[in-house]
Amino acid sequence: MILKKATILVVDDDTDVLTAVKLLLKTEVHEIITEKNPENINSLLTRNQVDLVLLDMNFNSAMNTGNEGIYWLRKVKDWRPNVCVIMITAYGDIDLAVRSLKEGANDFVVKPWHNEKLIETIRDLLDKQEGPKRPKVAVKGSAGSTSILGESDVMQDIFYKVNKIAPTDANILILGENGTGKDLMAKAIHERSLRANKPFVKVDVGALTDTLFESELFGHKKGAFTDAREDRMGRFEEAEGGTLFLDEIGNISLLQQAKLLTVLQNRQVTRLGTNKAVDINIRLICATNVPLQELANENKFRKDLIYRINTVEITMPPLRRRHTDVPLLARHFAKVYATKYLKPNVEFSAAALQKLQQYGYPGNIRELQYTIERAVIMAEDATLQPDDLIFSSLETAKPQNAEDADNVPLSEMEKNAILRVIDKHSGNITRAAKELGLTRTALYRRLNKYDI
Repeated sequence: MILKKATILVVDDDTDVLTAVKLLLKTEVHEIITEKNPENINSLLTRNQVDLVLLDMNFNSAMNTGNEGIYWLRKVKDWRPNVCVIMITAYGDIDLAVRSLKEGANDFVVKPWHNEKLIETIRDLLDKQEGPKRPKVAVKGSAGSTSILGESDVMQDIFYKVNKIAPTDANILILGENGTGKDLMAKAIHERSLRANKPFVKVDVGALTDTLFESELFGHKKGAFTDAREDRMGRFEEAEGGTLFLDEIGNISLLQQAKLLTVLQNRQVTRLGTNKAVDINIRLICATNVPLQELANENKFRKDLIYRINTVEITMPPLRRRHTDVPLLARHFAKVYATKYLKPNVEFSAAALQKLQQYGYPGNIRELQYTIERAVIMAEDATLQPDDLIFSSLETAKPQNAEDADNVPLSEMEKNAILRVIDKHSGNITRAAKELGLTRTALYRRLNKYDI
């Protein structure tokens, strides 16, 4: 890891030591956290993505064992096995410091230290950590239920950003083409946040009419409209204390944008059919496949709403920009579907992996996932070969000549036409629906029908 990107936690009950380290490192690292009480280490590691811990060997605590540093070192390694730990020790405790190396510490420094030597030691440890042991799963929910896989540089940059912002309440806008994992990222951010034990509520706002938009998000009272047969809580209220994820935010109308902005500004919702406002406490995550420069067009999207939803922006890269992740993702999906379909462990031949990495994936990770699922189901052997990998994209799906075209089923032709138009408009569902002569809702139904 680059030193400038690192977050370092310093734990020492000597305020002079904490001040000295903070002054030394504040211009060298991204963030320096200091703490006098070692009992707060766990909460600090939970709230922050710490890369390295500087830990004192002795504390003035009730333990009086003479090796409190060893005790807290073991705790740190239990809580965060992969975090680097440098022990801070006095000259007379060198034997204890050497013992700490056997307990899992990465290094130790002796007080008083040489500033240049301490910085060099930290830099070397972080560089080693970034090497072959670099994590392949870098964003994981608190319960481990949602993980984002990736070891490419572009994904490492995203993981770094997510680990910084997930514990905060900042509103997040996730950008990216269809199939890049925006839903999964939103869920992982929630599970990595301090609201993880509260609801995660997702709404596909792009498919809602103006009337349904208000009812779905804000709720309604019985009799508010013809079909309102009972009181109904809206999604904002359902997400109370947790996270509300609004997908396809770029496709909502200006009228819907105005109503959403009012709620976000006032932090209150009013159900249809009543004048009583209800306070809300939610963390907002939005996602869209509309490029940010298109959202900046005030004829389509309000700038004041962009500022509200876009405290931090994350752009999920298309799979064609992270080809080094393809083998990792392919093996993950192969394992998942081998288990699901009661198949033996599935491997890939070198030629199969090469074919996977050379493909462009207009459908992104979703297309890779379906390709591997189909291969696992149909393959006769436990080692997948290039012929087992059949892509469903436009390049391979379109017929080679008129005779072939006559044999293509109507459903396949409709599916290919939808894929072609969606690809033409970079995943923008509204524009694709308009060109196809369909409503957004009708197009969504076809996407579900053809499992696109």
